[in-house]
Amino acid sequence: MTRRRGVWIAVICGTVVACAVLVAIVSLTIAVPRLQTAKRAAMETGAIASIRALHFAQVQYNSQYGRFANTLGELGAPASGDPSAAAASLISNDLASGEKDGYKLTMTGNAIGYQIVAVPIAFGVSGNRTFFSDQSMVIRENDGPEPATADSRELGAK
Repeated sequence: MTRRRGVWIAVICGTVVACAVLVAIVSLTIAVPRLQTAKRAAMETGAIASIRALHFAQVQYNSQYGRFANTLGELGAPASGDPSAAAASLISNDLASGEKDGYKLTMTGNAIGYQIVAVPIAFGVSGNRTFFSDQSMVIRENDGPEPATADSRELGAK
């Protein structure tokens, strides 16, 4: 009787452990995609925040130097010395490098305007949307890997 009881206890313990492993695996299969989706959404939000920071910097740059910055580098910090039109020290170095929060940001400008484009560094991993904005400060988005343009829908419009 004792021997049978020991066998049954071993069978029950093995079944409980197997069930616990199965529950853990199922939980991970549900949790991992949700975590990836949340991370992607956070990176997209970061890209939007970066575009807004660039708008603010462009307004400051324009009021100081009478024109818009042509490149991200002109908004960044100087390698040495005081800020100037060549490097106004209006944005962080990581944003001036053109890569932040999983997005590649490019900016072109001239005396009367500028354009900002943000695309995921790894589409589908760091983001599912691309963004565009210009001196109008309206942010536009595109669902898909093609870069957003001035003709893309306005952020938040569906």
